[in-house]
Amino acid sequence: MNQPSSLPPSSRQTFLGLPKLPARSAAWVMPLLLSLLMTFIVSLISTVRVAGLTLELPRLWLSAWALSWVAAFPTLLLVLPVVRRATAAIVAQPD
Repeated sequence: MNQPSSLPPSSRQTFLGLPKLPARSAAWVMPLLLSLLMTFIVSLISTVRVAGLTLELPRLWLSAWALSWVAAFPTLLLVLPVVRRATAAIVAQPD
């Protein structure tokens, strides 16, 4: 039953049952995921601080999250190369 696949290893790689994206996609996938997660957390904290724990919290939070993500994703795409260069200038590279 467990026969080796005739497909090359790269075409068998999946994530959640879907084929993985090519390596060149990392330049936009990483900022996408980072911006989604960071704005998710920060907008929740800000919304709870301003509105408190009310029944309106989910609506207010999702609205704040959407708006902040629309600003965060393109910003990350623009500034990430600068941040990488600054990090390389500050952090010693392994020998």
